[in-house]
Amino acid sequence: MQVELRIRRFNPEKDKKPWWGEYTLQNVEPTDTVLDLLNRVKWELDGTLALRRSCAHGVCGSDAMRINGANGLACKTLVQRLAAPGATTVKLQVEPILGLAVLKDLIVDMEPFMDHYKSVLPYFINDSPPPADGRERLQSPEDRARFDDTTKCILCAACTTSCPSFWANGRYVGPAAIVQAHRFIFDSRDQAAGDRLQVVGDTFGVWRCRTIFNCTNACPRDIEVTKAIAEVKHVISTGEI
Repeated sequence: MQVELRIRRFNPEKDKKPWWGEYTLQNVEPTDTVLDLLNRVKWELDGTLALRRSCAHGVCGSDAMRINGANGLACKTLVQRLAAPGATTVKLQVEPILGLAVLKDLIVDMEPFMDHYKSVLPYFINDSPPPADGRERLQSPEDRARFDDTTKCILCAACTTSCPSFWANGRYVGPAAIVQAHRFIFDSRDQAAGDRLQVVGDTFGVWRCRTIFNCTNACPRDIEVTKAIAEVKHVISTGEI
């Protein structure tokens, strides 16, 4: 199989504006990933290509990018999913995720995203004395199930950078941060739900969500992001967790 690959390139040290690098790859297997193709470009054709990648197994979330116009992880996107049935040539276009400043090629500045993440206190808070018997704070399976879905987030930013509200105003805390807040707001052992609700309930919190489901469609871990945002909205509106 042949792949005609277009990559949006930009080096701030020498480029005044982004440009498209075009590369033709031969002998591509249908089960090759987009990351495999980008590695071939970098290792065989153009060593100046810059991208983030690490585990290559959909766990670290570092290689999120726009692939044929949709956010995804390069390491989880197979060529065969992008090819028409029976096609011997595949056209593929890769760009950095939107809404964050491009540092070089496919690498974006993740600091604003991480600042939003930190703002929701994404860690367990409970200042009461631990159980006297030295055991961990126990939780029923039903209580755990309440927030199980939102524990899957890998902070790839695919959901937040697929959101038009985030593109319009980077002050919006974004879907990923709300998912992290959800995970602790609904944890029956945590004691800081009120603090998190104050963060996500302000002007640039959950009410910026327009429920268009881009975030849910973009999530590589199949988290029901829009549902989680709706549940946080419900808590803010009713005061009931």
